[in-house]
Amino acid sequence: MDVYSIITERIIEKLEQGTIAWHKPWRSIGAPRNLVSKKSYRGINVWLLAAQGCVSPYWATIRQINELGGQVRKGEKATPVVFWRIYVDGVEVKSNGDEQEPQHEPREEQGSRRFVLRYYSVFNSEQCELPGEVTERLALPEQRQLEPIEACEKLLAGMPNPPEIVHAGDKAFYSPTTDRVTMPPQSLFESAEEYWATLWHECGGHATGHPKRLNRDSIKEAAPFGSATYSLEECIAEMAAAYLCGVTGIANRTIDNSAAYIAGWLRQKLRDDRKFLVHAAAQAQRACDYVLNGKAQD
Repeated sequence: MDVYSIITERIIEKLEQGTIAWHKPWRSIGAPRNLVSKKSYRGINVWLLAAQGCVSPYWATIRQINELGGQVRKGEKATPVVFWRIYVDGVEVKSNGDEQEPQHEPREEQGSRRFVLRYYSVFNSEQCELPGEVTERLALPEQRQLEPIEACEKLLAGMPNPPEIVHAGDKAFYSPTTDRVTMPPQSLFESAEEYWATLWHECGGHATGHPKRLNRDSIKEAAPFGSATYSLEECIAEMAAAYLCGVTGIANRTIDNSAAYIAGWLRQKLRDDRKFLVHAAAQAQRACDYVLNGKAQD
């Protein structure tokens, strides 16, 4: 039996036995927030800050950092945070967002109302040297170094026409529009095996369906969340991840969570219809073949 058949049989066996609930294999860091006020940033600022890929969710202005008795490390670059101020007849009536050290004022008029966009610069706590009594209160995720898995790294390096992969925030997802996989930093994962299982789901699963690769209907249709097409695509991606974990020898550490993930979609969205699993397995094999060979095998 080939690896695809072995993994499929193991997943079906676990589905029939009843799987435990799926668990997210990485820790959440929470929304970006101010180091001093603990207030969460809003709107586009969430994306501006999360895109920097820092594990710590805490940010502060250089003045706040200095007032805490800390300092920004030499050579570190600041990230802008924006907010609006609203004036009516020259009188400020509302401010949107934190107001720290505004530096810029492009204006937009709407009748008697004037909108002033301002920004200030912040640094992540990881970019700073902070007193011990400050860092002890932050409850930051433990910085762990995962052991490399050579088989996985080699397979990813040889993947033809791979998507862009970035590490930022605490969510894992694939964007067909930008052809980009976003992953949490490795240090947030429970193990190296779970990191690669998640990456294979996004990169070896979803990304292979892009029009410039396998042109899979279930990824290019942009189906709404919870629809049968969306659910099928999730099953395809997880089956592909399970196959690639089998190919690289790490399935024994990840297959329980894969089966639980698939069971969730079958039970909640597909009414336990095993025909969807058969179809997903066929599409997942094509995806896995693409990662291995650059094309789907007939």
